[in-house]
Amino acid sequence: MKKNYRKTVTACYLGLITQAISANFAPLLFLQFHKTYEIPLGTIGLISAVFFFTQLIVDLFCAKYADRIGYRISIVWSCIFSAAGLISLAFLPDVFSSPFVGILVSVILYAVGSGLIEVLCSPIIEACPFENKETAMSLLHSFYCWGSVGVIVLSTLFFSVFSIENWKWLACLWALIPLFNIINFATCPIENVVKEGKPLRIGTLFKTPVFWIAVVLMICAGASELSMAQWASAYAEAAVGLSKTAGDLVGPCIFAAAMGICRSLYGKYGDKLNLMNFMLGSGILCLICYLMSALSSNPMIGLIGCSLCGGSVAIMWPGTISLSTKRLPTGGTAMFAFLAMAGDLGGTVGPLLVGNVTQLADNSLRAGLLAGCVFPVILIISLICIRRQG
Repeated sequence: MKKNYRKTVTACYLGLITQAISANFAPLLFLQFHKTYEIPLGTIGLISAVFFFTQLIVDLFCAKYADRIGYRISIVWSCIFSAAGLISLAFLPDVFSSPFVGILVSVILYAVGSGLIEVLCSPIIEACPFENKETAMSLLHSFYCWGSVGVIVLSTLFFSVFSIENWKWLACLWALIPLFNIINFATCPIENVVKEGKPLRIGTLFKTPVFWIAVVLMICAGASELSMAQWASAYAEAAVGLSKTAGDLVGPCIFAAAMGICRSLYGKYGDKLNLMNFMLGSGILCLICYLMSALSSNPMIGLIGCSLCGGSVAIMWPGTISLSTKRLPTGGTAMFAFLAMAGDLGGTVGPLLVGNVTQLADNSLRAGLLAGCVFPVILIISLICIRRQG
């Protein structure tokens, strides 16, 4: 019987949407947590740190054990953890004596699911017998962007119609997506990403220069993306004078939409383009966008720079994965896991650098974004290095 790889693709698309829900839903509720449970805002800031730290731990776990456990079992558990975490978010804060502990337990649960999705969906798509893997990878990652836009817009609409006081119902509704996806991943065809021979040992991988260039690329890709994405709302508020709600919608939503459009277009027409040249052009555009936001005296030009940056960073993450699999076809799950970890590390370090420089420069976000230019610069240099290696 002919295998239905379209079902595999659909499952992975829903997996990336689930990851977007995990990353973006709780931050929309930070002020509500503060109001309802009287949790200090400084303490609430730990929620995002715990989420990303848990993902890093899962990345390391996958590098060593995902192949032994098996892709199907691991990816099905990703859906179970994601759904359990979202449902727990609606109940555990009221069960624990400390609501914040209940929130953190829930966040850790769905962060485990998100981490597994992040590592495993890319190699699952890579292993499918498609002709153009680069376009398939770009289209896969576009669903994280559309998921982010959907979570922000639909959640805001839900809160407007039913009141934010009913957020627990929405948490349970979002959990239906990973619950449904359990069936998809349990029944769809899943192939081995290494077609011939055995995957490289971690020690051998670490001795390969191309792998380390790819790691640097992923760190810069994550930093370039998240540095602008996480500060886009603040930029829209501070520079353009928008309200908090409008800033949340205009900043992150336009950024994510631009990234999703670019990934979707590359997914459709990328087979006619040279991936390396496209990534180099994107890196240069990313640098220009950072400079526009940091140096322009016109706030609207700066906001355009923020928005265009979403399109400029779109290909960096999936493109680096595609370049790595071409040059290291036997890299295996360990390579995907370490690349995901590098991306998460960049997504942590980048916004931290921008925030700290902003604070040191008397709360000048422009100065922070100017410091963030270091990431697209290093990315461009790394791409030139990897191209020279052939």
